[in-house]
Amino acid sequence: MQQHPSNMAAQRRTLMQSHQSWTDDLPLCQMCGVGTATNSVYSSDDKGTQSHPNEDGHLRFRGEDGCFLYGVFNGYDGSRVASFASQCLTAELLLGQLKSNHTDSDVRRILTQAFDVVEKSYFETIDDALAEKAHLSNYVLPHNELSPQSQKVQERLKELEQEVSGGATAVVALILNNKLYIANVGTNRVLLCKSSSDGQNQVLQIGRPHNTDNEDELQRLATLGVDSARVRQAGQIAGQSSTRRLGDYRVKFNYNEIDLLSVAKTKPIIAEPEIPVSQSLDSVTGFLLLMSEGLINALESAHGTEQANQEIVAMVAAELALQTSLEAVAQSVVERVKRLHHDVYVSGRQRATFCSQHEDMTLLIRTLNYPLADGALTPTQGGRIYPVSVPYSNSQSTSKTSVTLSLVMPSQNTLTNGTNTASTLEEGTPTPGSQSPTATLQSTNTQTQSSSSSSGDGSLFRQRGSQAAQPDETGRVPPYVDFSQFYSLWGSDHCDGQITQGGLGPQ
Repeated sequence: MQQHPSNMAAQRRTLMQSHQSWTDDLPLCQMCGVGTATNSVYSSDDKGTQSHPNEDGHLRFRGEDGCFLYGVFNGYDGSRVASFASQCLTAELLLGQLKSNHTDSDVRRILTQAFDVVEKSYFETIDDALAEKAHLSNYVLPHNELSPQSQKVQERLKELEQEVSGGATAVVALILNNKLYIANVGTNRVLLCKSSSDGQNQVLQIGRPHNTDNEDELQRLATLGVDSARVRQAGQIAGQSSTRRLGDYRVKFNYNEIDLLSVAKTKPIIAEPEIPVSQSLDSVTGFLLLMSEGLINALESAHGTEQANQEIVAMVAAELALQTSLEAVAQSVVERVKRLHHDVYVSGRQRATFCSQHEDMTLLIRTLNYPLADGALTPTQGGRIYPVSVPYSNSQSTSKTSVTLSLVMPSQNTLTNGTNTASTLEEGTPTPGSQSPTATLQSTNTQTQSSSSSSGDGSLFRQRGSQAAQPDETGRVPPYVDFSQFYSLWGSDHCDGQITQGGLGPQ
């Protein structure tokens, strides 16, 4: 007797899930940390409410022969695709497929094939459900003619839609032979921060998001017959801004039914990863950041797009100087972005309208010969932290929490792309090698060549003049304001001779 399609689908899903836990036995990479936060919608009383379960996913495994694999997945309409992709990609890349003698072209081919296998394998897990859905759709009657049997069909169709809908964007970082390979599908982001010996930090954004603002992606769609101008104006395709995705059967199988894509000659939304030129990590000191779309969108909604990369790198650098655990570093940064986003919303200022809600946020940090803080050491004992008050927030935020950070951003018009020119600090500002250690921050995007600056209203770092105080022998910075007169007047007005001078204020 032929088995019912729904039973076959259930057995397939059970079989798939029974083999998904094998990655739990793989060794995790101890040189990385992950921070997460669930989505939130703010209400009139400024409190946040989670609107759906967390749909992000990630992976961080250590393979053989110096091979490391990391990934961040941004799921939508459920976490099924993100979860499946993290499991399947691991299987496709860490079961002996990658060898130390592989060339760059070999690695790129293996990465591309892995994404192709993930896409096909996922659809195999839902093909029975899709077939049943198509079969039952033939029995749907108009709503005013619903019989009890038709109602059951409608209910079953809703269940099937929940099972098969959803997709994910993914970014994967592979380190092999001390070379970094990035494979990106969609709208997540990768930043590589390199610290040079002369105290400069260069920030490299590897790749561009595949969205409706990407000129290359719009051109790709145009060659398929799609009206790219309409796509740009709409800003979304089937509810998402991404033009490359994993899963999402609607845009893969039923794209002819979607207005924007109906004239496409072939499948317009693809899962093929973009793999930029590999980066050598020889002698590199710094860190690698993989971020889900929700994290970067939350920061850009709060503070704008101009300084987002510099801000997140500054936050990470600050936490690395304070924390002794990479997990704590990543979580602290995510929590700070979450708080900044909420602060802008409650401020009621101009950008508050962009901050009524945020999606799930994931941040993965992988250090590259970059030491964590040693809380037992002061700067004079060999520690590397020289306290400098650095606000994370700009003038648009109500919060101006300061942190200890051994970075000084360059002044206006000194950020260049891909160059190592020395930054010209404001007159009187200490320079590297003269007084307190400083580190300028350069920003580079491997795809775009637009310049950026860290100064101006809303700058992360406020430059000090020649009177900038230096740390004393205990590593402390003296107060910026002299309160001695205040303490003297307060003492004369409130003390009856029982308290001697020095009873108040700094000892």
